[in-house]
Order: sequence, then structure tokens, then C-alpha cells
Amino acid sequence: MCTHSPTCPDRDSADCCTAQVTSDHHGDQGWCRLCNGVILFDDGHYLTPDGHDATIGLAS
Repeated sequence: MCTHSPTCPDRDSADCCTAQVTSDHHGDQGWCRLCNGVILFDDGHYLTPDGHDATIGLAS
């Protein structure tokens, strides 16, 4: 459950990559975990908790 204000977007929403970064930030490895469970990579790709992968701004 997101405790940010305003609430972070759901992992299934089009703007899922705008959620807040959690403490699981691995900048040295090129990725971070967002509040909604999305894994965001430095190259603009992301992976949702259900395994969906895409690039920010593009649908796959």
C-alpha cells in the first residue's frame, strides 16, 4: 500500500514509471524498484511485477 501523497500510480497504469523510488535503489547496477513494484532500468525499460516488460513511452 502506497503511503506517498499524492498516491503513486498503480503498476498497471500508463504512468506507472512515475511512482516514487523505494529504498531498493541499485544505481550502480542500473535499476531501481518503484513504490508500485515496477523495476525501472536506466535505459528506459521497465518490468512490472507480473512480468510485463516495455519501454517508457512505448507499448509492447
